[in-house]
Amino acid sequence: MSYLAGKAGKVLFFSVLTAMLLAVTAFASDVAIGAGCTTGSSLRLRSEPSTASSVVTMLDKSVAVAILDDSTDGWYKISYNGNTGYVSADYLNVDQDNLFTTYGRINSEGVNVRSGASTDSSVLATIEADAIVTVNGLVDGWYDVTCEYGTEGYIRSDYVDLTESSSSNGDIVDTAMQHLGTRYVYGGASPSGFDCSGFTMYIYGQYGYSLPHTATGQWQSGLGTRVYSISELQPGDLVFFNDPSRNAGKACSHVGIYVGNGNHIHSSSSRSGGVIISDLTSGYYNTYFVGGIHV
Repeated sequence: MSYLAGKAGKVLFFSVLTAMLLAVTAFASDVAIGAGCTTGSSLRLRSEPSTASSVVTMLDKSVAVAILDDSTDGWYKISYNGNTGYVSADYLNVDQDNLFTTYGRINSEGVNVRSGASTDSSVLATIEADAIVTVNGLVDGWYDVTCEYGTEGYIRSDYVDLTESSSSNGDIVDTAMQHLGTRYVYGGASPSGFDCSGFTMYIYGQYGYSLPHTATGQWQSGLGTRVYSISELQPGDLVFFNDPSRNAGKACSHVGIYVGNGNHIHSSSSRSGGVIISDLTSGYYNTYFVGGIHV
């Protein structure tokens, strides 16, 4: 009886020890070990450290990202705006002093802002999920932050998702990017297939916006603020086009979503179509560009 009890105790001990080790490993994988800045436009964030692996999302040039792991030759495991994956080391500059300025979005409820980079430090404030903070740098896995009302302190990096802006437009771009490669379906407005306005209607619908299922209807919806220059566009803006040979007498023939660096994501009916990324600064889309809507 005592032998069985002793054996059971050992099993329990090793189970607890294993759970603790797994928890430590998970914690270590989520906490930033450094920061970097992307150097390539439309940089692919991949699910594994291989050019053959699937694309998680696309990253703009010159955005700050959290580096989670640097042990794979030629690749960095990073986190940005709630997405985690791998980018080629060729397109990421590592911040050597860990001093930088960007935005961060709190990803958990009731997160403590502390006076120092440690759980032993005093709590200066507690902030809720989706709050935006300014990130000033990284210290031992903790972000040096400035909160909305001026409180300065430290938040452990796994509670903060670095993001490019203080608005939700970056989220719209990330959601749109998740559907890269989805096939074109005339009249489609779901992840099983999109037409152009069905794609934008679906993506914006994820953020509480109700758009009509036509490009012209969306342009004339009264949503947001119209802009007429490509240089004024911001990531997440709707972009509209009017090809006279395809507009059937309407104001617009096509719509997409601006992703930054002169590119937009849209559902194209072309032979190589479906949800793709195309350049706005030259060629067809530059010729027929009408304007954008900023929400």
